[in-house]
Amino acid sequence: MHRTTLGDFELTILSDGIYHADGGAMFGIIPKVMWEKRATADQRNTIPVGLNSLLVRTGKHNVLIETGIGNKLHEKMQAIYRNQALLLQSFEGAKVSPDEIDIVINTHLHFDHCGWNTHYKQGTPVATFPRATYYVQQGEMEHAHEQHERDRVSYIADNYDPLLANGQLKLLRGDSEIVPGISVKVYSGHTRDLQVVMIRSGHRIAAYPSDLICDAKHLDPTWTLGFDLYPLESIANKHRFYQQAIPQNWLVVFTHDHELPWAHLEIGQKGRPIARSIGQKVG
Repeated sequence: MHRTTLGDFELTILSDGIYHADGGAMFGIIPKVMWEKRATADQRNTIPVGLNSLLVRTGKHNVLIETGIGNKLHEKMQAIYRNQALLLQSFEGAKVSPDEIDIVINTHLHFDHCGWNTHYKQGTPVATFPRATYYVQQGEMEHAHEQHERDRVSYIADNYDPLLANGQLKLLRGDSEIVPGISVKVYSGHTRDLQVVMIRSGHRIAAYPSDLICDAKHLDPTWTLGFDLYPLESIANKHRFYQQAIPQNWLVVFTHDHELPWAHLEIGQKGRPIARSIGQKVG
């Protein structure tokens, strides 16, 4: 388990385990001869992908950022992705109960980011975090409901529609403060309304950029995901992110890095962003 402090806040990485994604899809137009130096593919050309959620204890609120894939995938998708559904075990390791979560923030609604929003109880999807208020961008919800042929496979309505129906899911319109010290900013590219979570306490800043910069292997601005709906905006918004994150020494939390869940960024000898680890595991 990875844990650190940020000012008065405590930050803990929780994990839903790993899943396996197609290497070509994860690296888009980057040729395999280049990306295989950073990620080793198996015989199916898939690579392991982490599922890192972030628990922020502010002293007044317990805030969970992202909820992994969960345990609701149907058999065919389970065979493809081979996900582990370990988030609730990770909660036990952190000695926190789902009932203690006050706020859940989904950066977007792809199934690998909001799967544990709900779980099935006697065949019906119910909130995994019964006391929590959930937050996502209204535009993201509208796109999920469009079920566009380009990306409808990425959306599973049981992950969010029951929460919208019962009033637990609140829809945001643009940049917003959730609670003091925790806010969201829209960085389009992966989806039109992807929100990056910003955490500030004691003059220190952490950011959870989600699939804008999903892991340390995708730090190069042009190394975008094949899933990005607006890749040129992804590139521009990576630059926008780095313009603040690097000089201000933000702690960057990677949603899909199974080896390096968080790091500070700096410019390397080749003039590109590189990751600098903040330390070893605890616990």
